[in-house]
Amino acid sequence: MILAKDRPIDHYISCKPSVQRHSCDRAANLCYLKQSCGFLWFILCNLLIPTIPNGGGSLVGAQLLINVQNQGGEVIQESITSNIGEDLITLEFQKTDGTLITQVIDFRNEVQILKALVLGEEERGQSQYQVMCFATKFNKGDFISSDAMAKLRQKNPHTIRTPEEDKGRETYTMSSWVQLNRSLPITRHLQSLCAEAMDATYVRDVDLKAWAELPGSSISSLEAATEKFPDALSTRCNEVSSLWAPCLCTLETCIGWYPCGLKYCKGKTAAVGSDASGAQQQQQTNYRCGIKTCRKCTQFTYYVRQKQQCLWDE
Repeated sequence: MILAKDRPIDHYISCKPSVQRHSCDRAANLCYLKQSCGFLWFILCNLLIPTIPNGGGSLVGAQLLINVQNQGGEVIQESITSNIGEDLITLEFQKTDGTLITQVIDFRNEVQILKALVLGEEERGQSQYQVMCFATKFNKGDFISSDAMAKLRQKNPHTIRTPEEDKGRETYTMSSWVQLNRSLPITRHLQSLCAEAMDATYVRDVDLKAWAELPGSSISSLEAATEKFPDALSTRCNEVSSLWAPCLCTLETCIGWYPCGLKYCKGKTAAVGSDASGAQQQQQTNYRCGIKTCRKCTQFTYYVRQKQQCLWDE
């Protein structure tokens, strides 16, 4: 993987429309194969839903497709899209169990959204799928910028890639629901991305306080967009027997490969002037010559009103 000033399309594996449509198509096809009434969902997604523009009004551009080997030795395909105008990066992939993961990084508002679409178990009374969203504070420097991402190209697009560094697991204990119709103070992308997670979009108090320190933000407007979980609930879902009892659910996902930093190489020494004695002064120049890649797992713990919404955590 190298950086280039221009992004020649022939270096990419393929081009696809918007991430929203892409998610719908993949979820639809999966439901079609695995669910008894998936045919209707397949038709609705593929025939009735148009390509959706991003928040800035322009369509999401070409996607960089990366073949990644997970820790189990299986190969999955990640799509990474950079939107320089919106200063966004979107990373999406489908896990081997059918779960769709979408990670959106909003650099302007320092917000990271992780969306999980999990297929349901109809034989246990669940719907075809359920969607959860988790909004957390993004630390600049954990992912290369949208501008740098847009300049990436692949020398060998069919290569199966493994990350250079494993950043381990980060745990998040969520404390509140997000009211999507009031989520603009967090990021305007939440409402559209997480429309199917109306009652399942989560945030932490510590992140609200961090966002409140940003210019133009306030803790009052951020708190007005949230609703706190009920107090004094500490029972994990895997400790609860009743499917209708509230509990604390845990969901873990891993991003198997992502560009977490830039690499710089030493260039030629250049003359920059002379000192008082007339001797020429030399300066070493550095230039971008690649990327550092990482793997990272994230574990979310959050409140669910019924264990039925957390059957994987058993």
